[in-house]
Amino acid sequence: MSKEVIIIGAGPGGLAAAMLLASSGVRVRIIERLPVVGGRTSSIEAEGFKFDLGPTFFLYPRVLEEIFAAAGASLRNEVEMVRLDPQYRIMFGSGGQIDATPNPVEMEKQIASISPADAQGFRKFMDENRAKLRSFEPILESPFGSLKDLLNPKLLKALPFLHPTKSIDEYLGRFFTDPRVRLAFCFQSKYLGMSPFRCPSLFSILSFLEYEYGVFHPIGGCAAVTKAMARVAERMGVQIQLGESVEEILMTGRKATGLRTDVATYKADAIVVNADFARAMHKLVPNAARSKWTNEKLAKKKFSCSTFMLYLGVEGEFQLPHHTIHISNDYRGNLEDIESRHILSSDPSFYVQNAGVTDPTLAPKGSSSLYVLAPVTHQHANVDWDAEKGRFRDLVLRQVRKAGYGDLTKRIRYERIITPADWDKTYQIHMGATFNLAHSMDQMLLMRPGNRFEDLESVYLVGGGTHPGSGLPVIFESARISSRLLLQDLGLNPGSIGASSRKAASPFSMETAPNA
Repeated sequence: MSKEVIIIGAGPGGLAAAMLLASSGVRVRIIERLPVVGGRTSSIEAEGFKFDLGPTFFLYPRVLEEIFAAAGASLRNEVEMVRLDPQYRIMFGSGGQIDATPNPVEMEKQIASISPADAQGFRKFMDENRAKLRSFEPILESPFGSLKDLLNPKLLKALPFLHPTKSIDEYLGRFFTDPRVRLAFCFQSKYLGMSPFRCPSLFSILSFLEYEYGVFHPIGGCAAVTKAMARVAERMGVQIQLGESVEEILMTGRKATGLRTDVATYKADAIVVNADFARAMHKLVPNAARSKWTNEKLAKKKFSCSTFMLYLGVEGEFQLPHHTIHISNDYRGNLEDIESRHILSSDPSFYVQNAGVTDPTLAPKGSSSLYVLAPVTHQHANVDWDAEKGRFRDLVLRQVRKAGYGDLTKRIRYERIITPADWDKTYQIHMGATFNLAHSMDQMLLMRPGNRFEDLESVYLVGGGTHPGSGLPVIFESARISSRLLLQDLGLNPGSIGASSRKAASPFSMETAPNA
């Protein structure tokens, strides 16, 4: 009889694990609390407008393409992808802008437009980070379950690239003198919910990945990817149960044996947790059953920032970039407001996605679906969102004018707001910290919750709360690591879901959207 695995959550990590486990002959059941698949990588659809709920950048497609291949499918056959060029516009509150492009000659011109002396640093940055990624990729594909894993020769070989005492901003000083140019290559630390002035220098590989492998837009939005994953999983026999809330992990001693939901009780040979890690621990596992990750220890951990979201269905179309990042004039002060003072900034940085310039499927003809995000503090007593929501919404709309959108207020035909309080209550994200546990050096590798969960037997973790961390490509990698461990523990052969094949380039066409 084949083994049965239950996955808690139909987010991207849970769906990837389902595909991999089913490809190895395991019977898989996914139980999802929400009425749709995708978790934060799902969509909001209303009045003819469609928005991604969470991620809007699709990066480094190779990892997911390999997962689809292991499942006997093809990502590019399931989802149409467009590579963006320019990838995004970065606007600096202190003056100047860069239209980031993967074309090295054009990118050097963009850098030279605000700092001529820094243009030559681009290729040096790319060359060094190409070698850095080559060294760290095997580490990001390997589990860290014991001290002996830290003595892995691959990790020791990568140490010269680590610069553990340097932030990304400090590291980038090797290539760029202008602080605006450095910000253009380190704002990506916000994908991890961290300040570039604190985020470890390792994560310079995030911007490298964009330039080396591209920034893609899946037609229909990033939610189209998780919908495709669910389709493939169901074709493989995976049972996906929506609108069912898991209430408890059942245990015999320290061994998980099944789940109790608000509908039924299920037995399983193993459990994969794709829910928000800290929230799942508080809700599903008694504190006394945990040792390394008790409530008291979780309370001492550092969590990422949160996001204030506006989803706007707007009358009219905009010939503006697909992605625009506007960086506050006092960016350090903005980040201190978010991470230390836990207050709302008067001049917040923000991001706007104008996906209609690439993808006409997201809004009625003559209209636009605008996605607006402002990084803010996670849930904190200093901010009462019931009192602040309307005021901060108006401030963000005024900020968006700086990106060329003018006054949108009279053109809004649909609007939805999500605050950190909503991420916390509606989406069950601990403290509303949308990027999970912070990615500081003391919360990485062995210090992060293990893919094979330390506190319970037969429980495995996938998603941003485990190794390697947040962001879609690494979440997919977490599913690959955890699935290998689970299959090995069940005495099954992981087969085709081993480590990456490390192809030299993305499997996708280099076709671009030239005016995105």
